[in-house]
Amino acid sequence: MGNSDRETMIGRPLRRLEDGRFLTGHGRYVDDVGAPGSLHGFVLRSPHAHAVIKAIDIAPAMALAGVRAAYTHADLAAAGLGDMPCMAAVTPLIVPPRPALARERVRHVGDPVAFVVADDPSLAREAAERIAVDYGILDAVVDGEAALAAGAPAIWAEAPGNLAFHVKRGDAGAVAEAFARAAHVVEVEVMNNRVVVAPLEPRAAIARHDAASDSFDLELTGQGLHGIRRQLAEFIFRMPPERIRLHAPDVGGGFGMKNFLYPEWILLLYAARALGQPVRWTADRGEEFVAGTQGRDIAARARLALDGSGRFLALDVAMVANLGAYLSGNGPGASVVAASTAQGGVYDIPAIAVDVRGALTNTVPVDAYRGAGKPEANYIVERCIEAAARQLGRDPADLRRQNLIAVFPHRTAMGMAIDSGGFVANLDAAVERADTAGFPARRRLAEAQGRLRGIGVACFLETSRGAPNEGAEVRVAADGSVTVAVGTESNGQGHETAFAQIAADRLGVAVSAVRYVQADTREVKSGAGHGGARSMHMGGAAVVKAIDATLAKARELAAHLLQASEDELVFADGRFVVRGSDRTVSLATLARSADDPANLPDGMTKGLGVHVMNMTDVFTFPSGCHVAEVEIDPETGAVELARYTAVDDYGRLINPLLTEGQVQGGVAQGIGQAMLEHTVYDPASGQLLSGSLMDYAMPRADDLPLFDIELVERPTAANPLGVKGSGQAGCIAAPQTVMAAILDALRAAGVEALDMPATPERVWQAIAKAGIAR
Repeated sequence: MGNSDRETMIGRPLRRLEDGRFLTGHGRYVDDVGAPGSLHGFVLRSPHAHAVIKAIDIAPAMALAGVRAAYTHADLAAAGLGDMPCMAAVTPLIVPPRPALARERVRHVGDPVAFVVADDPSLAREAAERIAVDYGILDAVVDGEAALAAGAPAIWAEAPGNLAFHVKRGDAGAVAEAFARAAHVVEVEVMNNRVVVAPLEPRAAIARHDAASDSFDLELTGQGLHGIRRQLAEFIFRMPPERIRLHAPDVGGGFGMKNFLYPEWILLLYAARALGQPVRWTADRGEEFVAGTQGRDIAARARLALDGSGRFLALDVAMVANLGAYLSGNGPGASVVAASTAQGGVYDIPAIAVDVRGALTNTVPVDAYRGAGKPEANYIVERCIEAAARQLGRDPADLRRQNLIAVFPHRTAMGMAIDSGGFVANLDAAVERADTAGFPARRRLAEAQGRLRGIGVACFLETSRGAPNEGAEVRVAADGSVTVAVGTESNGQGHETAFAQIAADRLGVAVSAVRYVQADTREVKSGAGHGGARSMHMGGAAVVKAIDATLAKARELAAHLLQASEDELVFADGRFVVRGSDRTVSLATLARSADDPANLPDGMTKGLGVHVMNMTDVFTFPSGCHVAEVEIDPETGAVELARYTAVDDYGRLINPLLTEGQVQGGVAQGIGQAMLEHTVYDPASGQLLSGSLMDYAMPRADDLPLFDIELVERPTAANPLGVKGSGQAGCIAAPQTVMAAILDALRAAGVEALDMPATPERVWQAIAKAGIAR
C-alpha cells in the first residue's frame, strides 16, 4: 500500500469528483463540441417494416441550395465500403449482410435508406423529406416465435425459416434422466419483454477526415471505442486501425446500446472524406426509438424437476431470442453466451440443458442491455421456483433456502466456477431486514381497505467479466501528478472517482493529483470498453498491475539515486525512504529524474510509467436477495410498489456511495421493465406503436419507494482488489422480485400467471378474466 499514516482511500464513500462539472453545466458532450466549418447529416429512414426499394430519386433534395450531398447504398458500394459485422462468439451463426444504407430492401421501420448532408440540420431534414422512394410493401413479422413458424414471411434468403442460429448447451442426457426420476415437475412460460434503451443523451458524433494522411477522426457518444475502431478499419474501410481515431467526451448514459458500430458512424466518416469537411449528426429521441438497439425480447419455456423433499434435480430451458432485422454487433451473445453463464442462478442444480434459437424479425435489432442475458436467465429460474412453491405448498423463501449453493468453491452445471459467496446469508438477512414476519398484518390492513397486497422474495447471480483481458497505463509526471489511462469507459458510473481512489491509495498521493484518461484510441493503448460489470474487476485490476509495475521501476531508480539496495527501501505516502536513515526521494523527483537518461541505471527506459495487460478470463459472481411488497387496486389494476429491500454482495467496495447508486439505478430499470416499459409493434404492419415517450412509459421518482439496501462485503480472490462488479445487478434482480410480489397479491383474485410489464391494464384484465373463469 502507498499510504501509511493517512486513511486508506479504498472503501471511502467519496462524492463523485466529476459531479462538480456536471451539476454546474460544465459537462462536455458531443453536442457541446465545436467543429468549425462542419456540415450536418440527416438519415432518411424507412417508414415500412418490410418493403422492396423499387427506385430512389435524390434530385429533389439536391435541388435545394445548401445541400451538399445525398447518398444511397449505390454510393457506398461504389466506394468499396464493406458490410457491418456481427462479432458474437456464437457458432454456427448466419449473419445476413448489413450495409450502412439499405440495399434493395428495407427490413424494419427506421432502416436507413439515404443520408443527406447540408449546411444546417433543418435543411438536411427538409432535403431528406423531398427524396422520393418507391416502395413495394411486403408482409412483415415482428414476433420471434411467429417468425420461426411455418409460412412466416421470409426476411432473408440467407436465413431459411428466419433462423439465425440454433444452439444447445448443457447436458440434455443428464437432464432427461433427472426428469425421469423426479417426484415433481413444474413448467412455466415467460416472456422477457422488449425494452427501448433510452439514455439521457442520444447518439451523436462528429466525423473529420485528413486528406494528407488519409486518416479519420470520429468523436462520438460511445462505449467500447477500440472495438468499434477495429470494425471500422477491418470490415468497413479496410485500412490500418492506426489511421482511425475514435474518442468520446462525457457520455450521458448508455446501458450497453452505445457499445456497438452503427450505420451512422460509417455514413459520417464516408461523407467527411467525400466532402472534405467535418460532418456531424445528433439523433432525436424519435430516431433512437427506431434506430438505436433495443433490449431483451426472449420467450422461454422452462421445466424444473424436484425430488420428493423439494431438492432441485434439473432445469430444462428452451428460449427464442428475437434478434430484430439484422444481427447487431453482439446481438446473439446476450441470449447464448451471457445467458448460459447464469442459467440456474444461485441454486445447486445438478443438471441443466438450454436450447436457444435466434429469430430474425422485422423489428429494430436487439443487443446487450444492462445485464445482457443474465436478467433473462435469472428471471427464468426464479419464476420456476415460484411455480414450484405454489405447486408444493411451500414457502417460496424456504424452498429457495433449501436449494441455495452453500459450499464454495462450486462448479455449476453450466461449468462456471463460483469461488465465493454467501447466498444463504443474503437470503436470511434480506428476509429479516424486510420484516417478512410482519407481512401478514400489513396484508390484512390492505384487505380491509379493499386492496390486494403481495410480497416477493427472489435471488440473483451476476456473472461479471464482459470481454476477457484489459489494459491500463499509469504515468507519474514531474509535478507529482498521476495519469491513469484505462481501457474501460464510463458513461456515468463514476470512474473518475473510483479509479482515482485506487491510484491514490496505492501510490500515496492525493485523489486530486490523479488524472483519469479514457475513451480515446490515441491516448489509451488498448481496451475492451465497458460492459458486463467489468470496469473494476478487469480495469481496476489492470490499474493495480500497472501501478505495481510503475512502483517496481520507481524502486529500482530510487535505489540507484539513493545508492541503496532495493531491499533497504520502504515506500509510503508517495516517497521511498532508506530504512533507518533520512535519505528519501519522492515520486515527483523520480519522475523528473526518469526523463533524463543520464540519471537512469543501465537498461532502464525513459519516463516513470508502464502500460500492462491484465490477461484473464476469470469471472466474478455478485449476488444478493431482494424483497418487494406491492399493493394493487383491483378496481383499476394500478400497482403500487410499497417496499423494496436488498441485501447484496459485490465483494470489496471501492466506494460504497457509488456502489449503492449503481444498485439503485439498476433496480429502477428492473422495476421499469417489470411494471411499465413495453415495446409494442403492430403484428400486421410492423409499425412501432410505442414510438415515443408519449406511448412508452419509463419509471419516474414517484413510481419508486425508498430503497432499503444493505451491501455485504465478501471479497473475491479473482482479482487483486477483491471486487465483484455492481453495475448490472439491480436490473438482474428486480424484475423477478417485483413480479413475484404482484403474483402473490393477485393470487387472492384467482390470477396464476402474468407476464411483464404488469401495467394497470394488464393487471385489471387478468383480474377480470380470473373472475369470469371462477
